[in-house]
Amino acid sequence: MKLAAVTARLDAYERLIRLDKPVGILLLLWPTFWGLWIAAKGVPVPLVAWIFFMGTVLMRSAGCAINDWADRSFDPHVARTRERPLAAGTIHPEEAVLVAATLALAAFMMVVWSMNLLTVALAVVAAVIALVYPFTKRFLAIPQAWLGMCFGFGIPMAFAALTDDVPPLAWLLWLANVFWVLAYDTEYAMVDREDDLRIGIKTSAILFGRADVAAVMACYAVFLGAMAGIGAWQGYGPYYYAGLAAAAALAGFHYRLIRDRSREGCFRAFRHNHWIGMAVFAGVLLDHLPKDILPG
Repeated sequence: MKLAAVTARLDAYERLIRLDKPVGILLLLWPTFWGLWIAAKGVPVPLVAWIFFMGTVLMRSAGCAINDWADRSFDPHVARTRERPLAAGTIHPEEAVLVAATLALAAFMMVVWSMNLLTVALAVVAAVIALVYPFTKRFLAIPQAWLGMCFGFGIPMAFAALTDDVPPLAWLLWLANVFWVLAYDTEYAMVDREDDLRIGIKTSAILFGRADVAAVMACYAVFLGAMAGIGAWQGYGPYYYAGLAAAAALAGFHYRLIRDRSREGCFRAFRHNHWIGMAVFAGVLLDHLPKDILPG
């Protein structure tokens, strides 16, 4: 019985920090890896890449816990979230705060012990943005834009860690990523629109109304256009653009999933976005490999 209770508790913690749903980790990880590989102009220092990987996992997990704590009065009234451990009463609010603080502190200490002062300063900014995000749904008409700022902060941090500088290239990559987040998190918000309208939460899906599908596709277009412009500016080669072309094809597939605004289609499109991030990363990776090991 005791073993069963421990197992149930561990399962509840796993669901609290969404380790059972790794898509969110990938959506954070791919832009961070874009930044690492571009800043390194090739393969980054393995230890730095590992630290950023672990930091991404820890901070995403901490963010899920604090988000559920902030939304504990809303989640029981939303079909998609009412079975989350905090909403269902499996975990107490104080436990969620403790879990979030522990994970965030672990991530921050990794940065403090191994990175330069600029990276540490950016980590503090990223943590503040992440902490504020769950509350933006109460007063900001488009909280997905705030999430976009948060989810792309691994990019300037990667440049800072590897070059001790954050050049305009890093901020343009970060800005492009904001539009990608706007696209996929609006798809996510479209799943919960009816529930969010009923309980009074603000989201981009509510703001855009019947123009939501067009807005999602426009955000994809701005994201991919900005990435193409960055490639032209930096003189990247055909592998980079092949990655963008694959990402564009995937975004086109998402239109088919969301055009009828079904919950299932919108949620599937959201979950599918990690393939877009991977396609872009594959292009970046191949473009930055030594030319003598690539065909052509």
